Amino acid sequence: MQTLQFVFRGGVGKATDRIQRGQLETEDPRERSTAMFRRASVQVFRQYVRHQSNEMNSLILERSMNRVQLLGRVGQDPVMRQVEGRNPVTIFSMATNEMWRSEEGDTTSTGDVSQKTTWHRISVFRPGLRDVAYQYVKKGARVLVEGKLDYGEYVDKNNVRRQATTIIADNIVFLSDTLKERV
Repeated sequence: MQTLQFVFRGGVGKATDRIQRGQLETEDPRERSTAMFRRASVQVFRQYVRHQSNEMNSLILERSMNRVQLLGRVGQDPVMRQVEGRNPVTIFSMATNEMWRSEEGDTTSTGDVSQKTTWHRISVFRPGLRDVAYQYVKKGARVLVEGKLDYGEYVDKNNVRRQATTIIADNIVFLSDTLKERV
């Protein structure tokens, strides 16, 4: 049992509310009507709070994530471009490989190994990173690129609208010393 304390015009009174059955047990009719009024008020208030919280939840943006990590080799030396007076951007391509055995079953089997290479377009807009990428990223270098996925459209030379997927790099980790690999 839960004891409710309330104030009414005649003073302070107590009512016992049996929550399990939803019945009020009290001897004084004034206390009973006041307790019933309070209970109804609480229900209305709860519905109002639920309604308001639903409206506020629609205003609160939920958290989301757009993160990409690619580990692979650079396919071409970077190019720096500046379009329509915007910030310059360093662009290069990067290849990632996926390998699998074509024969199913036993993991020790000597099935044919298949490989799929996927090419990615990397764009670097951050001023410090953009310059470092342009200067030090070289074709064949092994790098780890962290960033976000971006979709865009452009019109090609034949006035055909095309879609492009780009990785906007936030961080580049150089994993190979290109001078050692060329020797």
